[in-house]
Amino acid sequence: MTIRQGTSDDIKIISAAEAVSFPAAEAASEGSFIRRMELYPQGFWLSFEGDSFIGFVNGMESDERDLSDDMYENARLYKKDGAWEVILSVVTLPEHRGKGYATKLMERVVADTKARGKKGLVLTCKEHLLGFYQSVGFVSEGISESNHGGAQWYQMRLEF
Repeated sequence: MTIRQGTSDDIKIISAAEAVSFPAAEAASEGSFIRRMELYPQGFWLSFEGDSFIGFVNGMESDERDLSDDMYENARLYKKDGAWEVILSVVTLPEHRGKGYATKLMERVVADTKARGKKGLVLTCKEHLLGFYQSVGFVSEGISESNHGGAQWYQMRLEF
């Protein structure tokens, strides 16, 4: 598996992967990804097996300690040199799930974030993914105030 930073040329595959991985009310639009890429292109990590796209992680730097629903749609909340990496999307295409790809990708995101001198990472996830994120070092902080897409989310944090 190879991992590389995303570019604007990747927007179509990123938004298509997001659309098959999240319900419509939760999935970021292609326009959202375009705005995110314009403001913080370093916040995209893509994974491949050969030429086959596996998935991606998208985040943004912020001085806010907690992930808020506004962050999903308002790319302007990005804070250059922010203290935290806020993860907005973690996606593995359905045909590649259960093979360890997401673990390797998240380990890379964590390592890159630590190397950039951040305090850590924060994300929200659904209850069935708590164990996965705990396996890569995140700690659950309980039910999040987020109601993004009308779902119940748990806030997870990995602090360095």
